Amino acid sequence: MPSGYAGVFEKSDKNTPLKLDEALLSLMEQEYPAFSITEMQRRRTALAAVMEEMKVDHVVVYGANRNGSGIQWLTGWPVTAEAAAIFTPGETDSFFVQHYNHVPLAQRLAAQAKVSWGGESTIQSVIKELQQRQARRVGIIGPLPFSYYKILLSKFEVLADLNAAYVRLRLVKSLEEIVWLRIGAALSDRAVAALQQELRIGLTERDLADIVERAYVPFGGTTHIHYFGATSMQQPACCVPAQFLSTRRIRAGDAVFTEISASFWDYSGQVLRTFTVAQEATSLYRDLHAVAEAAFDAIVAVLRDGATPEEVIEAASVIEQAGFTTCDDLLHGFGGGYFPPVIGSRSRPGGRLPDMTIKAGMTVVVQPNVVTKDGCAGVQVGELLLITESGIERLHRAPRGLFRIDS
Repeated sequence: MPSGYAGVFEKSDKNTPLKLDEALLSLMEQEYPAFSITEMQRRRTALAAVMEEMKVDHVVVYGANRNGSGIQWLTGWPVTAEAAAIFTPGETDSFFVQHYNHVPLAQRLAAQAKVSWGGESTIQSVIKELQQRQARRVGIIGPLPFSYYKILLSKFEVLADLNAAYVRLRLVKSLEEIVWLRIGAALSDRAVAALQQELRIGLTERDLADIVERAYVPFGGTTHIHYFGATSMQQPACCVPAQFLSTRRIRAGDAVFTEISASFWDYSGQVLRTFTVAQEATSLYRDLHAVAEAAFDAIVAVLRDGATPEEVIEAASVIEQAGFTTCDDLLHGFGGGYFPPVIGSRSRPGGRLPDMTIKAGMTVVVQPNVVTKDGCAGVQVGELLLITESGIERLHRAPRGLFRIDS
């Protein structure tokens, strides 16, 4: 193990324990880890307040094909094929899942809800339940298909989109959520440590994915993302990690950069690092990485309760001053989803800046992906951070730096 990782993980094999305190390890060892009743009630109370503000009496929370974080946030069930929960303050949730064989486990994980098979049509099962509750004004959270929306619109007096309000509920993390994020960060750190230990000439990006997954799967971690990029430092042709794995083999003189998020039940870390293979970084890559680190430090220096997106962009102007730009987002909210603020750099805007301030309790990824203006070369630097009243707290323990791999 490279010396930079001393005290984080001694090895990357499954027999090496995670360096976490006893409370976190105890949570991970539960048969099916779950949030406390107090935490789940906090969420329901917050959602009920949003419903009152939006003047709806019932909410349908929807997800399908592993998409729709509101389902897990409300019930504890990670979406598989399709799921829809009906939340009415003061009543037991009705929760419909597809497929039939998913019902037994859903009944265990969503133990506070009445769980049923969604039948031949999940949306028709939802409508029947809403009618039994004499619903008139209904809110929607999640990626509801347009065809479902039209059916609901024809059945109820009011149909309100609560997705923006739901996102606001997710921005500031509870103390329990931060605990789960610490576990996700530790699993992600383990992955990047394994990558540094096992990266070598001749491997493909598929092999790299195998390395990082083996580092956290034995501890109950799952893959949110693992993106890789590899290119010759002498003739660079890749500036940002790719979302899908290639068969290109690692060569001496390559730069390899990665973005890794291992999840603990939808609560992921995110760590971004760059390596060189069997060669010191070229002057270009030294400059790219130095500017990325400087931008990271400058952004971190302004992050605090009350910081603004404008301050983040100004802090990162060291990138443009050095003659570079960015490809990836500079900063984004994270933890249970990809959340605001999503901020691009001055030379690569990420759209209209959100009219918001950064608040204590939010978790954000700072990730200055500094690239050449022609888009041929780039590096990745960054990680998930917790915003505090006066600054930030690191959730990751992975060392920072531009690491050389000799293999």
